[in-house]
Amino acid sequence: MKLLFRFMPYSLILTAVMLPQSSSGQTKYNINKLSGKVASVNGTAGLQIRFSSFIEEEAQESFAVPSSLSAITPPFVLTSPLDGTSIAGPAVTVNQDTAGAPQNETSIAVDPNNANRVVGSANDYVTRTWTCSISGTPCSALGDGYSGTYFSNDGGQTWCCASSDPSHLGTLIPGVDHLAGGPYDAGGDPAVAFDSRGHVYYAGLGFDRLSPPNTVAVNKGTFDNSGNLTWSAPTFINPTTSRSVFNDKEWIAVDAHSTSPFRDRVYVTWTRFIFSAGTSAYVQSPIAFAYSSNGGATFSTPKLIAGNVLYGSGSHPTVGPDGTLYVFWNGSTRLASLNSTYMVKSTDGGATWSKPVSVSTVTNIPGVRNTAFRVNSFPAAAAAPNGDLYVTWATEVKNNATTFGGDTDCAYFIPGNHLSQCHSVAVYSKSTDGGATWSAPALDFGAGNRTAEGYPVTNPDKTTLNAPSPTGPIEDVFPAVAVSANGKVFLSAYRGTFVSPWQTCAAAPAPPVGRIECDTLGNYINNARLDYVVADLTTGVTNPASTHHINSRYGFGGGFFGDYTDIAAGSDDVFHALWTDTNNVQSVVWFYGFEFVPTSIHQQDIATAAGSF
Repeated sequence: MKLLFRFMPYSLILTAVMLPQSSSGQTKYNINKLSGKVASVNGTAGLQIRFSSFIEEEAQESFAVPSSLSAITPPFVLTSPLDGTSIAGPAVTVNQDTAGAPQNETSIAVDPNNANRVVGSANDYVTRTWTCSISGTPCSALGDGYSGTYFSNDGGQTWCCASSDPSHLGTLIPGVDHLAGGPYDAGGDPAVAFDSRGHVYYAGLGFDRLSPPNTVAVNKGTFDNSGNLTWSAPTFINPTTSRSVFNDKEWIAVDAHSTSPFRDRVYVTWTRFIFSAGTSAYVQSPIAFAYSSNGGATFSTPKLIAGNVLYGSGSHPTVGPDGTLYVFWNGSTRLASLNSTYMVKSTDGGATWSKPVSVSTVTNIPGVRNTAFRVNSFPAAAAAPNGDLYVTWATEVKNNATTFGGDTDCAYFIPGNHLSQCHSVAVYSKSTDGGATWSAPALDFGAGNRTAEGYPVTNPDKTTLNAPSPTGPIEDVFPAVAVSANGKVFLSAYRGTFVSPWQTCAAAPAPPVGRIECDTLGNYINNARLDYVVADLTTGVTNPASTHHINSRYGFGGGFFGDYTDIAAGSDDVFHALWTDTNNVQSVVWFYGFEFVPTSIHQQDIATAAGSF
């Protein structure tokens, strides 16, 4: 039998990875396993820091796949008649597989010397639908989270490439996971950035689920004269076999400014989760940093840069035009009532660092109303050509809020808070003095109320589900920011603009089959559907980039939609937004080692749109 991994409720994860209590009565966890580390963090009372959603998803416990099965014919496949059947133009599907493989968590970059050259990346689960076999085992039973990249030489209108079998890996980053010739079970959490000479760099994670080894990995990409992209072998940063350390949520920036004293220096930051080897308790999660001055061939010895902000995650580096490096993250000092968006900076290429500055306090969001996927309040940041800095994040605010600097009345971890009176918004702050001071957080987009669509519906039990009244405010999640070479500032995010009925499943097989098959349909619930929108701060215009409302219920049981989205801008002032979309309908035959009769399903793909308002 081969081992696969499935989504489990948090309570079941906790039970599976808990060890008997110590003599002091403290819960112990098996932190040799990734699932044990996740449970240790989640079991820390009052903590507002979590692993990235990608790692939480990847940490789920295993199940056995029978050695032989007949093809499955699902009685029902959950869907909604309100959803699209394809990602329609002008938006474009970036990944080229067509067999229902999930892709999510998007990063995108534009060559500063060639506005038509664009590189994107995502967590890519393409192997889970391959029809091949290895030593008699379906390839999809060996499928894991992998590191996917995609490139375009025509401004994002068409994309390369496809991955179809172990001999044609196409988009998968080499040298990190086993399938691509590397030492780790899985990889992902991607980020990409260009240097000033047209090289592109990919940063991601490599890790095992059932044993401690993990790393941050960086690959260098080079385009040939025909526009084809090839990737180097990875350089591993902070590789460890310690059960007490896990590297999570890395991001990459490159100094692409031709006049900078640190031109083409590669910067990587990540979260270093630290546990007690003796008690298995979560200890802290500071932000770590390393740099390369030789094109990613080697990196400096990692150092911690968070000062006294020892509880954090979601770091995001960005480089100013003078070569100053800024790093932003979501974090907390000991006993703080709220997290903050923090910033540190280095003016000497990462040799020394400032003390942390709180841009603003943040009320970490509990989620978008009427969805199930995991969320966060991680920041994204960009520097303008004149040195101005922009940072954006999601925060929970009162429904009637006029200021957005964090509010303990909306903190979901405090018992008794009335979260129906609060909602998630994307906000941004600006600094014109190198990060010394910051403007009060302002909304990325205009406020509004959700639109109800598809009501009323009759439930199987003959009751009726009517539209919620009131429909509730529009909520935002996973914001991103980019500034063009000429100073145009673009903000983007998902917005929960619609609410519609979604029919649940009353009885289904265990995952992974139950992610496709439903045996008995249940009653309807209210379901938020998303648009991906872009705002131009220069013109004040906001428009949707997505072409049809996005239903997050498809894919990983509705619980994982990625951890972030991204937007980049070229020298032509054109933005390139990249997000996870679920409107494509594709046919699945193999899924996690199970064979289906060809079954049409919605699945997570990544989509892009380019424009300028």
